Amino acid sequence: MLEWITAIFLILGSLFMLVAAIGVVKLPDVYMRMHAITKAASLGAILMLAAVFIWHPQWIVGIEALMVVLFVIFTAPIGTHMLARVSHHMKVPTGEGYVLDEMAEEDNDSRGEKYFAPDA
Repeated sequence: MLEWITAIFLILGSLFMLVAAIGVVKLPDVYMRMHAITKAASLGAILMLAAVFIWHPQWIVGIEALMVVLFVIFTAPIGTHMLARVSHHMKVPTGEGYVLDEMAEEDNDSRGEKYFAPDA
């Protein structure tokens, strides 16, 4: 039974990692790519670490897996937020459909308006 649970967690984790990789390749702009990699890859890593702990239920493995999970949970959103701010500051072009720029007020650039037409 333990083998099945471990296999299910590993398969689900690898599928989430695959979805994250496909999202990085297929999504049109940097902001959507960051969203895909942060959400799906973090969940995939957590599921794989849970599978490792289920397969090797020693306390040291559990502590190490928990520390890596906490590291992923705390650093992935912060890193993504910083990349998004730098991308916005560098005026990286966005994909179609963006109509609201909430960070425009923080920038003292030539754009200067909150609503803007998406780049064509």
